[in-house]
Amino acid sequence: MRRWFIIPGALALAATVAVPVTLAGAATPAAPATRAVASAAPAPELCPVGWGSLPKDLNSVNSQPLRNIRTGAHPCYDRLVLDVPGTSTGAPAGYHVRYVTALHQDGSGRLLPVRGGAIIEIVVNAPSYDPATGASTYPGRGGQPLPGVDLTGYRTFVDTRFGASFEGQTQIGLGVRARLPFRVYQLDNRLVIDVAHSWNATTAR
Repeated sequence: MRRWFIIPGALALAATVAVPVTLAGAATPAAPATRAVASAAPAPELCPVGWGSLPKDLNSVNSQPLRNIRTGAHPCYDRLVLDVPGTSTGAPAGYHVRYVTALHQDGSGRLLPVRGGAIIEIVVNAPSYDPATGASTYPGRGGQPLPGVDLTGYRTFVDTRFGASFEGQTQIGLGVRARLPFRVYQLDNRLVIDVAHSWNATTAR
């Protein structure tokens, strides 16, 4: 009959290997294995499509004056807003918005320089003065940048110019980086013009 003999030193060695010991002599559990997880790239943001770059027009009579013009930068487009109190989707301000090769001032025909790779001419049926009194309601000056508008950091808008307010209409020149798709729509008290950053349907977040 075969006999098995266990050497005490071997038992001590096995115990040392199985249970890690701290410097103070207290046993600590073995740390679980960890797996590196690669962070996923951010998903692209879907942008509106189908606007096109052809002229956009709405024939509508409006007697409300223009009060302000402001801009905003968005992930998919840059935005120009014309504040015309008293207008709405049911009573919109008429407009003619189109790309032009040069901006000529309404009334005088004077050439107004506008920086950018392309120029959008905006004509809105809202004078920059009160039709009843003739008092100015918007301080635009012919051939000058729109007052209070700062385009620093914008991706698409490059320049603005006030054209003229003539026969109940106000003319504005908008310089953009290139000929890009745009849309025009009416909200309560304001007319909105969005110009896309590109022809693609996505943009990075």
